[in-house]
Amino acid sequence: MIGGRKVASFSSMRLRFAGAILLAVAAYYVYLPLPGGVSEPWKLMLLDALIRGFMRRSNMSHALGLCHQVHLLNRVVSWVELIEARSSAGVLVSDGVLGGVPSRIFQATGGRWPKRGVLYFHGGGWALGTARMRSYDFLCRKMAEELDAVVISVDYRLAPEAMFPDQYHDALTASRAFLSKEVAKRYSLDRKRLCVSGDSSGGNLAAALGSDVTLTAHFKVQALIYPVLQALDFHTPSYQQNKAVPILYRPVMARYWLLYLGADPSLQLALLANNHSALDQPAISPAARSHLDWTVLLPAERKKEFRPLVVETGTPGLLGQVPALLDARAVPLLAKRDVLAKTPDAYVLTCEFDVLRDDGLMYAERLRRAGVRVTSDHYEDGFHGCISFAHLPVMSAVGRRAVDNYIRWLDHNL
Repeated sequence: MIGGRKVASFSSMRLRFAGAILLAVAAYYVYLPLPGGVSEPWKLMLLDALIRGFMRRSNMSHALGLCHQVHLLNRVVSWVELIEARSSAGVLVSDGVLGGVPSRIFQATGGRWPKRGVLYFHGGGWALGTARMRSYDFLCRKMAEELDAVVISVDYRLAPEAMFPDQYHDALTASRAFLSKEVAKRYSLDRKRLCVSGDSSGGNLAAALGSDVTLTAHFKVQALIYPVLQALDFHTPSYQQNKAVPILYRPVMARYWLLYLGADPSLQLALLANNHSALDQPAISPAARSHLDWTVLLPAERKKEFRPLVVETGTPGLLGQVPALLDARAVPLLAKRDVLAKTPDAYVLTCEFDVLRDDGLMYAERLRRAGVRVTSDHYEDGFHGCISFAHLPVMSAVGRRAVDNYIRWLDHNL
């Protein structure tokens, strides 16, 4: 009996030791030094560890030729996030098309008529995600309910099968339909109270549409959530400060720009070194450079101690390989002043711990200088993607605040 107890005790010790080792390994993988002030750092670390794990597996599958990396990531998204269109008390939810583009429609069933309307474009680097994700379903359902509105979330085509300007054309087609008399009649929309909105790459599409001169009808407001707006400078202060801060890393953003623009992925290092925007690139005019001169467009508290990376001699012919880097439909921060002056009143949400922070801040400043009324909503503890985690099971505190303030702005301005 005594020997049996010793064996059992020894086995229990081994199990506890093995458990401690596994816990230490997991903690080592999960732990990531984060800057002070970021909201709920351990939640962000856990999210990042999960996303990194999926990305590594997708990269491995891509390297082995099994499937494209974004295809595997989208399968994971479908498995984890995809939900059916389910109506709830006060909100009718259905899947349909808008101008031929697949969309999910959220209609508030009570309240006043005609309704306010929001056209929404999801994020995901123009390659990932869908309007049918749980996070976007939550956001758009909440908007429809609290604004007593009709919200249509657009499933534009994705890279790598689609590349610029395909995503933009889908967004433009959906916008024309949304602004039309026919759709207004179908959903009882007030055509004078329509908004275009989106987050990250969806914010890119929304900003580009806000300044599209081919639209015969117009949105009343535009609401941009940590939008990606330029790809000529990967050394803005926010890119320098947050290059290693989850959940959007600097190399990942460069990779998705190249994927969106249909360019050779081997150009990633050249972009990260700002070789494509070197001073010897004749295609970039002084006026274009001034449109993203962060030394002038950013307030002092965002520039801090950072210095511009100015490259004298770049990669010859690089811009010729990726001409869309200078196309304002892809890079809205390059839009001319007279074009920006015609855009609707704007809401621009930015987060301190986001490589895209300065894209949004520079765009807001350029809009102001063009005479557009702008509301800047900056979150000192925010990180990229936070609104996607504003609901259970993660329930990011800064994400929830951001969603509530975004909807409050829409309620007061739409």
